[in-house]
Amino acid sequence: MNSNNYCVIMAGGVGSRFWPLSKQKKPKQFLDILGTGKTLIQMTFERFISICPIENYYIVTNEQYKDLVLEQLPQLKPEQVLLEPIMRNTAPCIAYANFKIRQQNKDAHIIVSPADHLITNETEFINVVEAGLNYVNNSHKLLTLGLKPNRPETGYGYIQVENNEVGLGISKVKTFTEKPNLDLAKVFLESGDFFWNSGIFIWSLSAIDNAFKTFLPDIDRLFAGGEGISDEASKKAFIDKIYPECQNISIDYGILEKSDKVFVFCADFGWSDLGTWGSLYDRSEKDKVGNAIQGDNVMLYDSENCLINVPNEKLVVVQGMNNYIIVDSKDTLLICRKENEQDIKTFVGDVKVSKKKKFI
Repeated sequence: MNSNNYCVIMAGGVGSRFWPLSKQKKPKQFLDILGTGKTLIQMTFERFISICPIENYYIVTNEQYKDLVLEQLPQLKPEQVLLEPIMRNTAPCIAYANFKIRQQNKDAHIIVSPADHLITNETEFINVVEAGLNYVNNSHKLLTLGLKPNRPETGYGYIQVENNEVGLGISKVKTFTEKPNLDLAKVFLESGDFFWNSGIFIWSLSAIDNAFKTFLPDIDRLFAGGEGISDEASKKAFIDKIYPECQNISIDYGILEKSDKVFVFCADFGWSDLGTWGSLYDRSEKDKVGNAIQGDNVMLYDSENCLINVPNEKLVVVQGMNNYIIVDSKDTLLICRKENEQDIKTFVGDVKVSKKKKFI
């Protein structure tokens, strides 16, 4: 295992599209969404354990989730949990991790991963990550992992590649497109030049530092102001001061779409971002009429193609439902047509407006 390998897990999201199971106090990355006995963040942590020493992990999350992280990942020390005082998207999140890593190892190679994605072929994924780490070694190239699309998905970002393969399935990125409409997604699928953007990145510390200096100099200058700070309490005070000043911008829009040093590793390791109940349904085992069920006491009559997620201790009887999402989080029941699941964010917003905040 290479002591220069670092893993940054981004775990600050609230997962509102997985409401009502995912709530602000305990969002989806801290839940056993898949019914495996492990939460998504635990699965993500274990995914990189053969590549990165435990002391080289950093979890970037919101201040309110510190105890959850340390409870679910007791292998970590408190200083390995980087607390964002305010949500500021992925570019400041990554800059924060770089700031921490730079004080320890300027020769670091970094894997950046969301905390809540699903990988079904772990062996192939590790092979891809190890090859990616070798590829970015001693270079200023920025590598993202891409997946060959198997359907015209409108919920994912896409990466268009140039024709010139540079080996190992790695190609230079031509364009990024964020969540196209259905017609455009069909064109992307048919062209063969577009890949799903996994949001998993590999680069050297020097490469990403140089990219911040070039494309997001204001964020770079803010973090540079804390380079001489050594003790943890002073670092925390510094972050609390500068973080709200950071531009709210994604790493994709802020750097990757502007740099000419971005490459994509096109691979297939069974990836899903688990961004919606529909994506969970697609990845779940189903009965002979297409129902995906989580719950020990569910009785179905004349019901097909439903996703049902209910507490094990509750008896749930469903009759005459087709293509529905049914989720019971003990204090909240959601019944929604699968094709209308994009409305869940609207439901959450309406609950906020009606002042029933305990339900979100």
